Amino acid sequence: MRLKKTSILLVMVMLFSLVLSACSSNSNNKKEESTAKELKEVNVLLDWYPNAVHSFLYAAENQGYFKEAGLKVNLITPAGTDDGLKLVAANKADLAISYPKQLILARGENIPVKSVGAIVRSSLNQLMIRSDSGIKTLKDLEGKKVGFPSFDIDKETVKTMVEKSGGDPSKVEFVDVGYDLMAGIEAKRVDGIIGGYINHEKILLEKQGIKLDTFNPVNFGVPNNYELVFVASDDAVKNNNDIIQAFLEAAKKGFEYTKNNPDKALDLILKVQNESFPLDPEIEKKGLEILMPLMENENGKFLSQDEENWDNNIKWLQEKNLLKAKVESKDLIK
Repeated sequence: MRLKKTSILLVMVMLFSLVLSACSSNSNNKKEESTAKELKEVNVLLDWYPNAVHSFLYAAENQGYFKEAGLKVNLITPAGTDDGLKLVAANKADLAISYPKQLILARGENIPVKSVGAIVRSSLNQLMIRSDSGIKTLKDLEGKKVGFPSFDIDKETVKTMVEKSGGDPSKVEFVDVGYDLMAGIEAKRVDGIIGGYINHEKILLEKQGIKLDTFNPVNFGVPNNYELVFVASDDAVKNNNDIIQAFLEAAKKGFEYTKNNPDKALDLILKVQNESFPLDPEIEKKGLEILMPLMENENGKFLSQDEENWDNNIKWLQEKNLLKAKVESKDLIK
């Protein structure tokens, strides 16, 4: 009889434990659901397919920095490079990675967007000339062909550089190759290209055995510019600045992680690479090595920005008649 009572007691204890476990599990699930619901969703448009320059963002996601900041961040590949400004201005995206000079021109057209953080502190877009072209100085570009990707800014950049070198910009033949920059210089349809990045196209071309001479616009009369910046709408800056700042602080942590763990951060990019834009691990590693010292250096901390940089680029765009309207740097940055 005692055995039966003991057995009944054990069964009751086990059942009670199961009930408590179920209650505890339900409670934990509710807490997790509640936490998930409390996360603020933030849509961020990249400038292009995921690559080395975005490592800090995927590091911030992987390490939980966004979640710690109360954010659920969606990193989105745009359909085109100019989509970011348009969608952010229309409040269809919270943030976007874009290009400073395009931002200045957009502001000149009364598009309500501004930069909230500089990602790369100096130009990646540099003039690349085939070493076998016979061009030794930029004055030698007279009578030569330069491929560019449809943007007048790129043409004016080369013209400024040639003029600074004592050449005649009107004697340079510009060929609009769209986004076929690499194909153009590979096939020798052009002698050089502008619009290619030193952390991507240059490395790829050199891997294919094409020797290049690279000229930094900053050394030839073109003001230094931030290559990539985070952009938000005026409305978002006014009404959701706390969310923007939380995102930026988490992004800074992602940058620190990338700086200390470059290989691990790069692996995250390789895992999310897009089939339409396959990545070469060797190229991306070299690209990241180039990028890191340009994202934070003696000129400023990561994501910091100053009005003088913007003022210089506003003035240059106005001098080249690319910017007609009056634009002030204080309206461009937060």
